[in-house]
Amino acid sequence: MSSVIPIHVEGSRRPAKGGGLRGRQASRSALETVRQLLGTAPRRRDLLIEHLHRIQDRHGHLSVDMLAALAEEMKLSQAEVHEVASFYHHFDIVYEGEAAPAPLSLRVCNSLSCSMAGSAGLSQSLRGLLAEQSGVRVIEVPCVGRCEQAPVVVMGQKPLGQATVDQVLEALKLGHTEDPLPDHQSLADYLAQGGYRVLDELLIGTRSIEATLQTLSDSGLRGLGGAGFPLGRKWSIVREQPAPRLMAVNIDEGEPGTFKDRYYLEREPQRFLEGMLIAAHCVGVEAIYIYLRDEYHALHRVLSREIAALQAARADLPPIELRRGAGAYICGEESAMIESIEGKRGWPRQRPPYVAERGLFGRPTLQHNIESLHWVRDILERGADWFATQGRHGRKGLRSFSLSGRVKKPGVHLAPAGITLQELVDEYGGGMAEGHQLYGYFPGGASGGMLPASLANVPLDFDTLHPHGCFIGSAAVIVFSQQDSARELALNAMAFFEHESCGQCVPCREGTQRAVELMRQPVWDLPLLDDLSAVMSDASICGLGQAAPNPLRCAIRHFPQEFTQELKTAEGQQA
Repeated sequence: MSSVIPIHVEGSRRPAKGGGLRGRQASRSALETVRQLLGTAPRRRDLLIEHLHRIQDRHGHLSVDMLAALAEEMKLSQAEVHEVASFYHHFDIVYEGEAAPAPLSLRVCNSLSCSMAGSAGLSQSLRGLLAEQSGVRVIEVPCVGRCEQAPVVVMGQKPLGQATVDQVLEALKLGHTEDPLPDHQSLADYLAQGGYRVLDELLIGTRSIEATLQTLSDSGLRGLGGAGFPLGRKWSIVREQPAPRLMAVNIDEGEPGTFKDRYYLEREPQRFLEGMLIAAHCVGVEAIYIYLRDEYHALHRVLSREIAALQAARADLPPIELRRGAGAYICGEESAMIESIEGKRGWPRQRPPYVAERGLFGRPTLQHNIESLHWVRDILERGADWFATQGRHGRKGLRSFSLSGRVKKPGVHLAPAGITLQELVDEYGGGMAEGHQLYGYFPGGASGGMLPASLANVPLDFDTLHPHGCFIGSAAVIVFSQQDSARELALNAMAFFEHESCGQCVPCREGTQRAVELMRQPVWDLPLLDDLSAVMSDASICGLGQAAPNPLRCAIRHFPQEFTQELKTAEGQQA
């Protein structure tokens, strides 16, 4: 891999006139601490974020002195280290004269499902009760990937679902802040159930790569992270690119409402790993990088353990590196994720070239979401028809719906592709929660737009929602009721996009900020918001800015009863 990964050797210490050193100099104690924390780990440029995590994990923050020491140890400029550390939300930089953050953080989720479940009041109550308590801070954060447990508070690294004030206070007394490991299937149990048989058939040649690609194409399996690109075709495209080829797996599910990746990894991590290795073999991948959401601390330990067990059991695996995200929704975009794996800010790249041609470290890269890989073994064992015939209303396949909001049974529900919202809620979600009537829903998380109850019988699948201004994305379905306001939910979604905009392009950076300001007004300026939405969707570099106006547009289009005054004003201006 050394021939693939570029090594940057720019120094951070430059001689000044008179033979001295200019610029900030790291203290000897900081240098010794950083060297001890890094130990024998390589000082490669692409490991910068991993090394920042080591320091943050140990000290709870990043001091300027530590950043200077890390820059010197990695032979990078201090500006380069600082721009990366300051980009990601989970790194707390403490500047000179500032107090370090409290040792323990209570992170209260304020995104859609948790907001409907009362997280704002919960946060306010905790702030009031803990105002005089040293060592604890209460902060509101975007979606933490546990929407079915709303409202959620994360204490240190430990998530508290269906959180109440009393529950949080009791947890603080106990002091357990580590995310407990889920009860997942071990490698031994997976092997006992036929695990890795398909991979072995490919490796020994009793199953051909060509037949594998054909089966996956015939099944109709598409990328299930949101884009929906046909899986067999994607493998074929990357396979045709010149070697060496790499693979990047995106498990940074930051879309509000989405938690299916966590659900599957908490139960069957080896099934995902086998699908990943089948893909790597068919495409001819030299190395694999797994990018895992930083909020999933227990899953990081699970995957580390399961990958190590697999590597100890088999000598025929490509190198596998597990990388932590650092709290940036934008890194769910494939090229931003690749930038982050390379140790940089998660700025989306201009395309072309596409990542299949020039992705990770400049090499052709197969990029995948976990659920797509989760189905590979089943399809190859059971045949293309088994998967293709699972759909409903003329659609093909299965979808894992992350269902949350005002339903009795929130959670991940495996259902036929093309199922309607009404069918999903009635057959899988246990119906609406007591005292709630269906008012509307987000079919694809915050970015997928929102639809009214009158459109609850539209098939949920790729392409079926476009006529209504929506898309299914990663199938994160958030249900809201007559007790909720589409207008307020649209504002919540836009505030999320403002917070998560990477700031690279003006239409998204300024557009989301101005939209939030306008949407917080008692009366919305609909013509101005419409113009602003058009600029964001037409001129933003990546999907964040392009999709940010969807909830806004859908709220106005599908819930006009909430905008009577604004619509009359807009009609008067047009006249």
